[in-house]
This record gives sequence, C-alpha cells and structure tokens, in this order.
Amino acid sequence: MGQARGLIEMSVETKGAPGTRRGRPAPTGVTRRRSGLERQNRLSALAFISPWLVGFAVFTAWPMIYSLYLSFTDYDNYNAPNWVGLANYEQMFQDPKVLTALSNTAFYTVIQVPLYVLVALALAVLLNKATKGVGFFRTAFYLPKMTPQVAIGVLFLLLFNGQNGLVNKFLAVFGIEGPAWTTDPAWQKPGLIIISLWTVGSSVVILLAALKNVPKELYESARVDGASPWRQFRSITLPMISSQIFFVFIVNTIAAFQLFAEAYTAFYGSTSGGSYTTDAVLFYVIYLFQQAFAEFHMGYASALAWLLFLVILVVTVIQMTVSKRFVYYEGE
Repeated sequence: MGQARGLIEMSVETKGAPGTRRGRPAPTGVTRRRSGLERQNRLSALAFISPWLVGFAVFTAWPMIYSLYLSFTDYDNYNAPNWVGLANYEQMFQDPKVLTALSNTAFYTVIQVPLYVLVALALAVLLNKATKGVGFFRTAFYLPKMTPQVAIGVLFLLLFNGQNGLVNKFLAVFGIEGPAWTTDPAWQKPGLIIISLWTVGSSVVILLAALKNVPKELYESARVDGASPWRQFRSITLPMISSQIFFVFIVNTIAAFQLFAEAYTAFYGSTSGGSYTTDAVLFYVIYLFQQAFAEFHMGYASALAWLLFLVILVVTVIQMTVSKRFVYYEGE
C-alpha cells in the first residue's frame, strides 16, 4: 500500500498543474501566443457585433438620453430648448387627456392581448393536429403579419364600414343589423380589437413550434393512464409550452401599449370624421404624436414618452414576477 501511494504521488507531481508541462511552467512564448489569440477572438467578436452596437447607440441609446433631457425643457421643434424642470411632468397629472388616453390604451390591452393569445393558441393546436397542408396554412397564417400597419387601418375601414362594410353585410345574412363600427364610440375599440387578430400568424408560428417540441412519450403515458384529451392539454401541453405562451403574451402586451398606426389611419387619418368629435380612440401614442407633431410641444411629448416607458416597465416587471408561479422552463 505504501509503495502504491508513493507511485501515485510521483505521478501527480510529474503531471503538474494545468497549464504546465511535466510540473514546469509553460514557456513564456506559449503564454504570449495564448493571450494574443484570446485578444484576437475578443476583437473579432466586437467586430461582428459592432454594426449592432453602432446602430443601438445612434438610433436607440442617444435618442432616449436626449428625449429624457427634452422632457425637462420647453421645446417647440424650432427654437432652442428652454429648461423648465419638472413642469412637464406636473402638467401630465393635470391634463385630463392623459388619463383618457391611458384608460383607452389599458382597455384595449386588457381585452386584446388575452384574446390574441387564445386565438393564436387555438390555431396552433389545430395546425399541430393536421396531417396535410401544414406548410401551406402556416404560410397563409403568417403572411398577414407582413401587411403594413397603415394598410391594416385601411382594411379596417373597408371591412367595418357601417353602411357597406363586409362585416355588416355578413351579419345581415343572418338578420343581424351591424353597428356603426367606425363612428359609434361604443364599437370603435372592439372593432380595432377584432381587426388586430389579422396579424395573429406570427404568434401561431411560435406556438406551433413549441407544440412540435413537446415529447410524444408524455401523451402516450397519459393515454395509458386514461387521461382525457382535455386533461392531456391542461396537464401536459400548457405546462410544456408555458414559456412560449408567456413570451407571446409579454411581447404583445408591449405592442398593445404602443398602438398607433392602425388606429391613427382608421380614424384620424381618414375623412370619416368620426373620431374628431370623440376621445373613444384617443390612444396614448396618438396623443403623444399630437403633442409632438401637431401642437409642437416636443418637451411635453418627451415627458409623455417616458411615462409610457415607466408604465410598460412596471407592467413587464409584474408579469415577470407573476410568471414565476405559472411558467415552466425546461432547464429548471
């Protein structure tokens, strides 16, 4: 035993520590070549991501910093900014239009996002069960996402026109008198929520990919145990794709808070005049746009933008906190 222990100790001493050769330090030239290679790899990585870094600095970081400065100034897009301190933020709490815009945006977000996710999930489940034509339908569902947002606003006017819109004509077939979607304040936001489902295809593709990755063995074991299809969906499918559902949910929540093009094109950019007499579709970003480019209150608009940023940040943090109880990550 003593002789064996001695041989082991001699072997360890002979091998030496990592980075050495037979217990002796690595030559200085090898160390220099190694550090030079590491430096070269770091420079190569920076070179590859430099276009993104430059773009982020020029088009995101700097505008955000400058808008924060403008939020403390009185700036009309022509004259030099005049420092006013917290006056713009104090004005926000006294401006009734801000509360109206936030209320409209919150209503749209609370209704649209869950409905959007449910429709996307339902279509993804149907596609996952299909055996033929999956590629065609996947492409067909995704193509509307390529439609410009301005075109979606025009599409809203064509489909939901109260007099000769296709939606009301379809309802008339069943003897239902369709509402005035574009002029009735009670139906303007529901109409926008419905037309927003036009672009559900991108989320369908994400959820379909998640469904394809659920192990088939789990369903086979559940069927052997006598689990019903609903039980399998609730206990296997939903937990296994919960992280993708959460991703779709949080991304669309952020997008809903920033609703602008569709609503502005459908109401404020049209000649119908329906929304010029009502604040039913005065969404937050529309009001921000009006203050910046119609009233030329760029300082006040910058303060409005930072308020929206804080609202989205708080909502996102809440969602991330709540998700820890419901979202399953495969690596955990």
